[in-house]
Amino acid sequence: MNKRKNVEEFEHIGNIIGSVLKTCRNDFDENLAQVWGLWDRAVGDSIAKNARPAAFKGNLLLVNVTSSTWMHQLQFLKNDIIKQINHVLGKDLVKEIKFKIGPI
Repeated sequence: MNKRKNVEEFEHIGNIIGSVLKTCRNDFDENLAQVWGLWDRAVGDSIAKNARPAAFKGNLLLVNVTSSTWMHQLQFLKNDIIKQINHVLGKDLVKEIKFKIGPI
């Protein structure tokens, strides 16, 4: 029987995504890794469970969401999310967000 690892041994994906992506992708985006690392803190648990950053294109952040309902709701919160992400980052990195249904 496999022993279950102690929860304290796990590390949040946001803390390791940068190093993992650097080993897998030549076109690694440091800005995306920064947003991944702070996403849960910036948007809160409820949104974080239903939406995840997927890519950057210039100052546009592409975010995958779990459903059309969440996509619609997040459109209303888009400006607040942009402000909060930039506040937590300490710089104006995100100017626009586009939501799409996709894997989180």
